[in-house]
Amino acid sequence: MARHIDNIIEAPGALVLGAGMAGLFTALKLAPFPALVLAGARPGTSGSSAWAQGGIAAAMGAGDSWQSHAADTVAAGAGTCDPKIVDIVTSEAASRIEDLIALGAPFDRNADGTLALGREAAHSAKRIVHVKGDRAGAEVTRTLAERALATPSIQILEGFHALELAVENGRITGVFARYGTGHGMRLVLFRAKAIIFATGGIGALYAVTTNPLETRGEGMGMAARAGAVIADAEFVQFHPTAIAIGRDPAPLATEALRGEGATLIDETGRRFMPAIHPDAELAPRDVVARAIHREIARGHKTFLDCREAIGVKFSDRFPTVYAACMSAGIDPATQPIPVAPAAHYHMGGIASDEYGRTSLAGLWAVGECASTGLHGANRLASNSLLETLVFGARAAEDVRGSITSRDAQGTPPAPERFNAPPPPKAMREAMSLNVGLERDEAGLKSALSTIEAVERAGAGEPALLNMTTAAKIVTAAALARHESRGSHFRNDYPQTDAVAKRSFLTLADAENISTASSTSKNAACL
Repeated sequence: MARHIDNIIEAPGALVLGAGMAGLFTALKLAPFPALVLAGARPGTSGSSAWAQGGIAAAMGAGDSWQSHAADTVAAGAGTCDPKIVDIVTSEAASRIEDLIALGAPFDRNADGTLALGREAAHSAKRIVHVKGDRAGAEVTRTLAERALATPSIQILEGFHALELAVENGRITGVFARYGTGHGMRLVLFRAKAIIFATGGIGALYAVTTNPLETRGEGMGMAARAGAVIADAEFVQFHPTAIAIGRDPAPLATEALRGEGATLIDETGRRFMPAIHPDAELAPRDVVARAIHREIARGHKTFLDCREAIGVKFSDRFPTVYAACMSAGIDPATQPIPVAPAAHYHMGGIASDEYGRTSLAGLWAVGECASTGLHGANRLASNSLLETLVFGARAAEDVRGSITSRDAQGTPPAPERFNAPPPPKAMREAMSLNVGLERDEAGLKSALSTIEAVERAGAGEPALLNMTTAAKIVTAAALARHESRGSHFRNDYPQTDAVAKRSFLTLADAENISTASSTSKNAACL
């Protein structure tokens, strides 16, 4: 980065970027190995994990097995799951839940003290551990933050905005981060032997999302700009039931509501899912999301009807959803909830292996910013927080075994709150319109043109470059995949190829695809 560096901080151990569930759990698993965690805001309150409602999937009930969980994961993934990774995650799930219990996570219990397990779409059994119905993400992340703040080996610094990776002799050695505002803005270089990205997803690159607005794909963009391989970028999951009350981001009506028997209806009361899939409302998310999208495109209004399935118990069982509905004047116990699909989760990300290692030496990735091959083309409900836990533990084990700690050097500043620029409206709208639930060549090329125009107008601003890089890679990967699979649906290629393949590309590959599309050449398949 050709800029004046105001401060250099040598971290004693690992540098963890992000203080959501992925970053905090990884730091706790590293202990007593030292971890310096950079947080944009107060730990435990920011990021998508704190907003997660459904829970965490783990085969812990009578008659269930990790093999059954694995089979459900593979079935939902539409042919592109990595079976080795699936087996690792599902077989280690119960141990990671036990870790959370030991840390104090207040999971819901049955009268006999056993874990209360719920069921969600495409699961063959009840295996979702939850907290207060729909507060798993908030309560577990809060618990992790409390434990991390009380752990001597973990130092958490708030208010920093990471911009770019430092590379020396082919290895990632640090992160450039900005702090302060206006004329007081400064640049600091954090150096460490191990950099662990836990930067979250890309939801806020879309105009309609259930994610916090800081989920702008900047971690993936940073890694790609440094040369990292990105996997499965075209696979973006849209949650079927965002609450359609005109808010940005959109509140979420958790999958667990449909697991409890809630149904999808139109404005006439017609239930439309039974005619589309044998599992009706419990079909895989991409099927349900496209069904709702098409109903809306035909001019219908769509609703989630919880009146019979949940009714008067709603406020007690699902307080987060209840509060969101009531704030808009909707009583979900007596009225159907207006819903629409919204960008929710990215199955793609920085390509990483079974220990969170990326293609760049010195860089690990965990959580939604990583792509391990667990989710394939369509994530199974409540597998996201589980993946975060499994690979947080594995990355921590790998770093502890391969890196030695050292003395810290430099004194971090006491930063002011830094507000990063939001993704430009034009790019968010182009992503939603052309890189959403249904795609085609013309729309994807149009999106790439908009992204490139936004990038040019940004004049090299690094935060914006990270966002446009992430958007460009997602769009280029979608343009290169000439089939429909899972969450990726091409109207001009509606068939699914007989041979399933994951996609892997670099920023250079995405640039080549973009250049080819702008000159009307055919983009090469990945």
